Amino acid sequence: MYNIGMYAPSEKPLIDSFGRSVTYVRLSVTDRCDFRCLYCMSEDMSFVPRSQVLTLEELGQIARAFTELQVTKIRITGGEPLVRKNVLQLFQEIGKLPGLNELVLTTNGSQLPLLAADLRAAGVKRINISLDTLRSYRFRQLTRTGKLEKVLAGIDAAIEVGFEKIKLNSVILRNRNDDEIDDLVNFAIERGLDISFIEEMPLGEVSGHDRKEDFISSDEIKTHLNQSFELIPTTETTGGPSRYLKVQGTQTRIGFISPHSHNFCSSCNRVRVTAEGRLLLCLGHEHSVDLRKVVRSHPGNIEKLKQTIRDAMKLKPERHEFDLSVKPVIFRHMNATGG
Repeated sequence: MYNIGMYAPSEKPLIDSFGRSVTYVRLSVTDRCDFRCLYCMSEDMSFVPRSQVLTLEELGQIARAFTELQVTKIRITGGEPLVRKNVLQLFQEIGKLPGLNELVLTTNGSQLPLLAADLRAAGVKRINISLDTLRSYRFRQLTRTGKLEKVLAGIDAAIEVGFEKIKLNSVILRNRNDDEIDDLVNFAIERGLDISFIEEMPLGEVSGHDRKEDFISSDEIKTHLNQSFELIPTTETTGGPSRYLKVQGTQTRIGFISPHSHNFCSSCNRVRVTAEGRLLLCLGHEHSVDLRKVVRSHPGNIEKLKQTIRDAMKLKPERHEFDLSVKPVIFRHMNATGG
């Protein structure tokens, strides 16, 4: 497809103004998705014009720049990353980058029956699959367009090809799917998978859903689970924001991602790149740097790109301030943010 270049000598790691080392990048390849999950986007969405979306070559250059700056983990996100045309070629190229320890993926699972084997062959080690309900009618309500059967087939395909780890991601909303917490954990246990429960991120205006009214904290979910399962504390981590408990007698870990109730900002090691090339320094702030402008104004100049990334670390804030009692101050939706 293209050559993302020879590997440069090791450089100083990326350190922000608060002494945190940035070793993890979430790289969005598209803001488009084949679902319209009600907590992620509005039913009628406007997407970024294709001319403004980074090309696969530009995404590869940015991935290379980060790995040369000692980033060791790249997660490919969207939107739904697997609806991007020819995206498998990007996985194959990033998977070859020296210094990259983990190439991972977050997906809604709909395309995995077709792509799971090729993704594994390209070097994807771990995969996160969104699953908020096990009931077909409710899945349609929550996603507006999705079919549960396709996602379940995708999970089976991922298990079949043998990713090193598969984790389910579930957003629990009060009076919508909070009666399925145990069912989702049992589903994970039966298949030897991990599962994380994620507090909803208040990004962008959404329709048909009151975030404050529907919010359930990680503590509330944990209290519920303690009544049904024997949970064992663990210090295990995957380098991301999940904090895990293990289910006694199983291989399943239950994670909690708690941006509201227990924010993880003090140990934040990650940044995001949106599909149009904005380097976001924090999920809950608009601080960003335009990497698309750099790669298009200085094509092939990896040193210019790396210096821009280094300089951007000064903009990374100490923490986010999510408040469900007010309208979102972040107007971009989660699909535009990058997973």
